[in-house]
Order: sequence, then C-alpha cells, then structure tokens
Amino acid sequence: MLLLAGALRAGAVPGVSRAVAVFTLAVALSAPPAWCVLQRRPPRSNLSANCWSHLHPVNMPNSYNVKFYHSKALTSPYPGSHVERSQVPADKVGWLTEWKDYNPVEYTAKSVLAGPSWADPQINDKGFSPKFNERDGEVERRSLNGIYVVENGRPRNPVGRTGLTGRGLLGRWGPNHAADPVVTRWKRDGSGNKVAHPVTGKNILQFVAIKRRDCGEWAIPGGMVDPGEKISATLKREFEEEALNSLQKSPEEKAELEKQLHKLFSQEHFVVYRGYVDDPRNTDNAWMETEAVNYHDETGETLDNLPLEAGDDAGMVKWVDISEKLKLYASHSYFIKLVTEKRGAHWSEDPGLGCHE
Repeated sequence: MLLLAGALRAGAVPGVSRAVAVFTLAVALSAPPAWCVLQRRPPRSNLSANCWSHLHPVNMPNSYNVKFYHSKALTSPYPGSHVERSQVPADKVGWLTEWKDYNPVEYTAKSVLAGPSWADPQINDKGFSPKFNERDGEVERRSLNGIYVVENGRPRNPVGRTGLTGRGLLGRWGPNHAADPVVTRWKRDGSGNKVAHPVTGKNILQFVAIKRRDCGEWAIPGGMVDPGEKISATLKREFEEEALNSLQKSPEEKAELEKQLHKLFSQEHFVVYRGYVDDPRNTDNAWMETEAVNYHDETGETLDNLPLEAGDDAGMVKWVDISEKLKLYASHSYFIKLVTEKRGAHWSEDPGLGCHE
C-alpha cells in the first residue's frame, strides 16, 4: 500500500486525488571531501553547487519546482562499514523513473539494532506502530519537506533512491532531525578593526568549527534533536556540548557559560536553512533533515570571551575564516555560504561563481 508523499496532505482536499511532489535532491557543495574513509563518488550533476544561492532556503518546503540531487547519499562504502551500496545511475535516482531491476542492499548498523533509546525498533517488531507523517508522541516523524510516501510499511526517501535500504546508522525510520548553530563574528586585526579580503574588499566572517571525532571532517557544531526537545534548545545545547565542553564543566562554570551565551542565543537570529540534507548516512528509508540557524556577534564582545574547548563528539574546535575554499561535512559549506550572502561578507574571489537564472 502506498501512502502519499507530496504537495497535498492526506485528506486536505476531499474528492481530489493526492498529488506527489517530487523532491529530486541535490546538495552539491564545492567538491566536498569524502567521508572519513575512502569512498567512490558517483558522477555529479552538472548543476553547480554555487547555484544554490538563488534559492530561498526557508521557503524550500513549499517550492515544489526546486530540484535536488543525491551526491553524498550515494557514496560507498557506507560510513563506518564495508557495505557497498547498489549503484544508482543519475537518471534512476528519482522514484518517478521506473526501474524494475532496482535491487538495493539492506543494511542497519548493529549499534542501531541494539535498541538504544534514540533508535526505533525494526518495522515488523511486535508492538511497534509508528505514526509516519505525524508527531508520534515525543518523536517528530513529520518531514520539513512535506508529506513523504510510506511503502510496504517503510518511509520512502523523498529525494530518491540511494542504493541502500534499512536505516544504516540512523535511529529513526523516515526523517532524523538535527539542528546546526552557525555562530559567527567578524575577523578583526590587532586594533579591533574588521579585516577585509584584499581582492573582493568584503569583510571576512569567522565561524566556530569543530572537527568531528567520527570521520575527521570539519563541521558546524550541531547534533540530533532529542524527543520532545525544541529546536532552539537543541541549537544552544549542541553548541555548549561540542564547542565549549559543557558536559565536563563544574556547576559554577556552567552557570558562567550560560550567562555569556544567553545574550548571544536570545538576540535576533535568522534561519539559514530548513529541510533535507544530502548526507552519507541516508538510505531509502531513513534520512537526515536539519534546521541551521545563524547567531551573529556583531561587535565580538560576547564571543571573544568564550573559552572554546572541544567536547562530546568534537575532537577539535576553533574559529575558521569563511571562504569558498572551506571543505566541510555534509551540506555545511552550503549553509555557511548562505550566511555570507546574508551578511554581505566575503565568499569567493571569482565573481562568476554566482548562479545565473
């Protein structure tokens, strides 16, 4: 039985057959590095990563003419394993393209099958009756990109085939929600003046980056949204845990950090992106979605006094100058690029890298 994925929510318009919105996904990014292990990457779409700039990310869930493509979600071997995905040609990614011979590999990591609190049981387990496309108790099973198809009891990746079924390393069937706080400040010289790029003349932004322990790639210090947790709480918690090592602080030190961060996280901020993420952990039945939010310290007075210290999933943490040369985890380079556009900051020395309609 097929439960609809698409532009119209179930039962929203009586008598009208449900429509399917096609989310062909492509998160491209400037030649991003592979996962922590060497992976074979399928040919990319001709669509340049830099052409994402003409999209309005916050409105993407309602923009059904937007096309995306899988890239990292097709890489092999699957992260943390020797499992090889079935190869998916670029013209066969979309579900609307018939492919009777499609034979994806089934894989769910042992760490997920062990039944930790953050993971669902297997679909056919007795007593497990997930409410897909709904808020299921404390678990958010709604997608930021609208209704998704449920086929044979399993959610179907709204973007297309990945060559792998099951959940891989992801805990939830369907969308797995994350939050990514992009914390920025202006780069300044010894006198406190903003530093401009010598070629573009635009001021240089810096952001707090962590080096992930699992794969060694630099990334935004984000993480998974806990059941029942508000996105705003996840954003603050993940920054504290990964960039400030709050889990290892004394109650007094935590209180001081809270005081310093309150001003930053309570000020005006903007949502950089909400939706599906092209992630190497994605499968046909489980995928990553995120909300990336920019918190900017215009004067630098708040962040200059924060003691950066890697913690939790982070191996290292530091301030990083933002430019197109950044090679970051998953779709993080794209999020960073959107922040520079919003702030009017330097991104590329090549004026031709923008997107033209």
